[in-house]
Amino acid sequence: MTQTLDTETTTPSKSSVDYRAIIQRFGTLAIFLVLVAVATWWSDSFLSRGNILNVLRQVASTAGIMAVGMLFVILTRGIDLSVGSVMALGSVLTGYFCATLGYGTATTIFLVLLCGAVCGLVTGGFIAYMRLPSFVMSLAMMAIARGFSLIISEGRPITLGDAGASFSSFGSGFIMGIPQPVILMFAVYIVGGIVLNFTRFGRVITAIGSNEEAVRLSGIAVPRYILSVYVISGLLAGIAGVIAASRTGVGSAQVGIGAELNVIAAVVIGGASLMGGKGGVINTLLGALVMGIITNIMNLAGVPGYHQQVYMGGIIVIAMLLQYSTGSLKR
Repeated sequence: MTQTLDTETTTPSKSSVDYRAIIQRFGTLAIFLVLVAVATWWSDSFLSRGNILNVLRQVASTAGIMAVGMLFVILTRGIDLSVGSVMALGSVLTGYFCATLGYGTATTIFLVLLCGAVCGLVTGGFIAYMRLPSFVMSLAMMAIARGFSLIISEGRPITLGDAGASFSSFGSGFIMGIPQPVILMFAVYIVGGIVLNFTRFGRVITAIGSNEEAVRLSGIAVPRYILSVYVISGLLAGIAGVIAASRTGVGSAQVGIGAELNVIAAVVIGGASLMGGKGGVINTLLGALVMGIITNIMNLAGVPGYHQQVYMGGIIVIAMLLQYSTGSLKR
């Protein structure tokens, strides 16, 4: 009889609801829907087609695409602070290769993406094989990439001009009524989702963040995977640089200042744990859209740009507190 009572006492009820798990899984979606409702109530023009496309285009040009690479890095319990500077380098190199050297569109894009990947290769190489802290090494690459962008551009914007007409049309062009950068962003998320959920690579990088030593003892070459996520992050930052140059028509070293904070915020708001091993592509996209909607609401409300940075910082803190309260930061 005693054993029966003990069993009944310790066995959880099947009807009990795990609210913490629900918040972890659907919290970002709930925040997204609440913000859409608030923005719709605040401004009648929010749900207009033009404004929605503007929000999507803005997200694609800033944190949207780079957030996928940052998600992969954070899943391995790393951080990449260099994405904003690599984005600026990509913007400058787009103008330099296209307008100054006269290279074609395809060649220019290939070289810019190659340079972005090389930046990630250098960062990831020191982190994976020299065991340097990701914060320190990516901080060093942030300074290096920004410095190279200033050196190449001599501190001045490089106008794409007639040679960059195809880039300008990409930045402002549409396919079936959808801006081309937005289509590219969704394509990146689709590929990222497939890689993360349906490939061995995705399973391994998630496992590395959860328990790197166990993965290492199982015979998997952990440094190769860690190196790979930084290369992916650098590559996507290069793509963001090309998009930035195509939208503005110039390659500028001032692009991407502070972008790394917005990218990290998008991933964290999307529910990814900075302790690694937890995160998803769909929630990261929702996190990036949340950032875009918040910025759009503040713009519609006439909030000054400097004040917006303060509010964004507060949002990051709130997102971290939500993670902690649901246990996603605890081990």
